[in-house]
Amino acid sequence: MTRRVSTRNASVQVWQAYLHNRTKRNRDNRFLIQGVRPITQALANDWPIETLLYRLGTPDLSSWAREVLDTADIPTVGLVPELMAELGEKEGNAPEIVAVAESRQLDLADFAPGEPGEDAPVVVVFDRPNSPGNLGTLIRSADAFGASGVIVTGHGADQFDPQAVRASTGSLFGVPVLRAPGAAQVVEFRDRQVARGIPTRIVGTDERATVDIYDHDFTDATILVVGNETTGMSAAWAEACDDLVTIPMGGTASSLGAPSAGAVGLYEISRQRRTFAR
Repeated sequence: MTRRVSTRNASVQVWQAYLHNRTKRNRDNRFLIQGVRPITQALANDWPIETLLYRLGTPDLSSWAREVLDTADIPTVGLVPELMAELGEKEGNAPEIVAVAESRQLDLADFAPGEPGEDAPVVVVFDRPNSPGNLGTLIRSADAFGASGVIVTGHGADQFDPQAVRASTGSLFGVPVLRAPGAAQVVEFRDRQVARGIPTRIVGTDERATVDIYDHDFTDATILVVGNETTGMSAAWAEACDDLVTIPMGGTASSLGAPSAGAVGLYEISRQRRTFAR
């Protein structure tokens, strides 16, 4: 089914609200996907997409856009370039396609990565992220280094914010992203994993820790905790962690940004496991 829209009708106004209104996104369980790679990854991972919005007029659509529209069994709506530019958040440059997708809210109580005796899964926790872009970047790193999931604790940034979706470059659709109120629920998750026969430790990154990250043994299943960008590791999280590690640095910087700290931690875990597997 295809419609053509040239004015800001009620549907367009709802889609525009998904750009900046978190309450509206949560109430409708809908969000927008912008960009070639995020849309491609969403389709490849069978993410539920409600509508494909595409640009009317010239220039002609690319072979990628035409193939998506022709092969995806999803309703399509054609919008004039001015409306597509607004929904794509690209001033004066209308994207070819923007997808309206359904949100997936996964329950941490049902999350059980890995198989006992076989796997040592890695899960990343981002505590109260301020920036959707930082959250999306950490999701991308989690995907790149083979993490089994990302848990966002507290009232942090929304993973379905367009900035987070773009920054993840499509990794949002390949890595489970879950929400939890705080450290207590993550500790319960750790305990469930241990009870399943998967020895798991919660390891926090903290500049005040006394153990360097490369001196910690990451061969067991790990829940890697990254603190808030502004306040760092909270007292509650420091108490919940089994171990605290620090990332040695030179220069004048006092600390790494949260996504960078997460990426370094994930790389070190991956490096150790590759080394010990040889």
